[in-house]
Amino acid sequence: MPLDLEKQQADTDAAAVAGLDALDTPTVVATPWWRKVLASWVPPVVALVLFVVVWQLIWASAVTSEFKVPAPIAVWDEFASTVADGRVWSILWTSISRAFIGFAVALVIATPLGLLVARVSVVRAAIGPLLSGLQSLPSVAWVPAAVLWFGLTDATIYFVVLAGSIPSIANGLVAGIDQIPPILPRVGTVLGAGGLQHARHILLPAALPGYLAGCKQGWAFSWRSLMAAEIIAAGPLLGYGLGAYLKEGSDFSDMPGVIAAIFLILIVGIGIELLIFRPIERRVLRIRGLAQ
Repeated sequence: MPLDLEKQQADTDAAAVAGLDALDTPTVVATPWWRKVLASWVPPVVALVLFVVVWQLIWASAVTSEFKVPAPIAVWDEFASTVADGRVWSILWTSISRAFIGFAVALVIATPLGLLVARVSVVRAAIGPLLSGLQSLPSVAWVPAAVLWFGLTDATIYFVVLAGSIPSIANGLVAGIDQIPPILPRVGTVLGAGGLQHARHILLPAALPGYLAGCKQGWAFSWRSLMAAEIIAAGPLLGYGLGAYLKEGSDFSDMPGVIAAIFLILIVGIGIELLIFRPIERRVLRIRGLAQ
């Protein structure tokens, strides 16, 4: 009889452990592709159609002058003309290439900076508040100083982009490291990981969600900084990007051109989010069992 009780108790314990393991195991639910398409594409398409309908009604009602609110077809014609003559591709390439180069350099600088601020108390006390202050500083404030320092050159553009993105990326990494359970760095130290190995194999993987959030915010800041720099610091040596396209429309009182430029800037921002950051974020969350 005692053997039977022990066996029953062992079976009960095994079932309990199996139940706990099942709770920790990520559940994967297969979703049909057409449901994914409907969930991801139909709502924004419907919202866009409603926006254009409201826009058309406002224009047709003539509650304001056409100079301020042009017809949607006029904006479409302006956009189609830039595509037809090929200008749109050079405009997009100028701005997007600058944004990616600036963001890549910002990652190289901000990642070790964030590690230092997070792990070295003296560095955090010295420049931690400065990073937070720089993150809240509008990037456009750097443009006049950058023009005086570097002139109307690409260095001005890249400086403004770096000034806008580095604090966000570094602060995101610091926040992610601060949320790491203390036992993980200790385990890494016990296993012999130190220096770069400790940062590469322990800190960065554990802080990845916060680091990724900082990178997304850093990209948003770099894109906004780039547009501000291209609008203000316009010149023949700086090429012709989206900011210059927007400024040209404003200078010539071309409202369809202004709105077309705004839509292009918005499309690029949404495209980078959907094509780059959202897949990476979903993959990270799925690996950690936080998303299906």
